[in-house]
Amino acid sequence: MTKNLKISLALVTVVLAVIGALLAANRTPEMDASDGPETDQGKTAPASVLIRPDSHRLSTARDGKVTVVEFLDLECESCRAAFPVVEQLREEYEGRVTFVMRYFPIPSHKNAELAARAVEAAARQGKLEAMYKKMYETQESWGDQQVSHEETFRGFARELGLDMKKFEADWKDPATAKRVEKDRRDGLKLGVQGTPTFFINGKRPEIQSEEDFKAAIEAELTK
Repeated sequence: MTKNLKISLALVTVVLAVIGALLAANRTPEMDASDGPETDQGKTAPASVLIRPDSHRLSTARDGKVTVVEFLDLECESCRAAFPVVEQLREEYEGRVTFVMRYFPIPSHKNAELAARAVEAAARQGKLEAMYKKMYETQESWGDQQVSHEETFRGFARELGLDMKKFEADWKDPATAKRVEKDRRDGLKLGVQGTPTFFINGKRPEIQSEEDFKAAIEAELTK
């Protein structure tokens, strides 16, 4: 392991340690009695709600034994802090753990829902992961602002070489907004109140560090 990699991983651990504190700023007040929650800390989430047939799998395990589901907000600083950890774990557990991403835009984040729809539109051209990464890599330049970054996201689509006519149509398609909202409503049903929220095989573990994350995954792998 190189010195730079050691430093990077150490920084990631520090960042994860403060995510718990940051979550308070990325919570949604919405929780209709009719929506749930259907699961609490330590209980197993209903599989039919946690992962839908159209849920996006970033990585797929050969045996399907362990699945990590993340409800995320692309404008959320805590999600951006967790992003490199998730990428590291995806690489480390490639072929052994399935990673699923689900949208959960926080209403107070002006560009979160717009960004989610941009990722969904890119997915229709096979570029979901590329756009998903682009959002986090550039979040500091557009996040936490009260002005629309529609043109910024349009620029990302151009950079990724997307068919702009199709991207524009899909981005503004009401069905795309409904797709994002469906994820968010499922999150509410499952008791998600802030981002990022992780489920590992249907349970929400206490994650304060990369070691906690790996331990939770290893515990499921060894069952």
